[in-house]
Amino acid sequence: MDIESCILGRRSIRRYRTGKVPDAVIRFGLELANAAPSAGNLQAREFVVVRDDTLKKALSEAALGQSQPAMSDVSVVFCANLDRVSSYGRRGAELYVLQDVAAAVQDFLLYVHSQGFGAVWIGAFNENAVSTTLDLPSFIRPLAIVPIGVPGETPRPPPKRSLDEMIHNEKWSN
Repeated sequence: MDIESCILGRRSIRRYRTGKVPDAVIRFGLELANAAPSAGNLQAREFVVVRDDTLKKALSEAALGQSQPAMSDVSVVFCANLDRVSSYGRRGAELYVLQDVAAAVQDFLLYVHSQGFGAVWIGAFNENAVSTTLDLPSFIRPLAIVPIGVPGETPRPPPKRSLDEMIHNEKWSN
């Protein structure tokens, strides 16, 4: 699959069919995720791979009742490692790790899609509940839950804003 088709064809998959996502797909996807840019090349991100049904159910509950983690074959929780960016102070903890993890999630989503699997980026969840469920230390902050599985749906492309509305040359323009 060429990169343009991969990017334009990726969709948020919220329903899954029975089937397994090979460990090798997850591992290589996370290798690519870690190849994403990171502030100071600190790679202040951690990945928790969850296949246990009880833990996936708890992640669904922590995700405000969203069923995708429980229904997926595997979920990956993308986390910020606040200790690794402590040299950047507040900006590192409040911005750089968010950017670093977001870039990693996007790389991961594109790879998973290129391999024929579906995933969705979940950002709405109770961080404390996820941390408790996964026994995360205090310096690790969960930022995204990404359930992965065999796609059980083929969503249509969502509407997109016109680039002409979004591009501002030199200065802000209405």
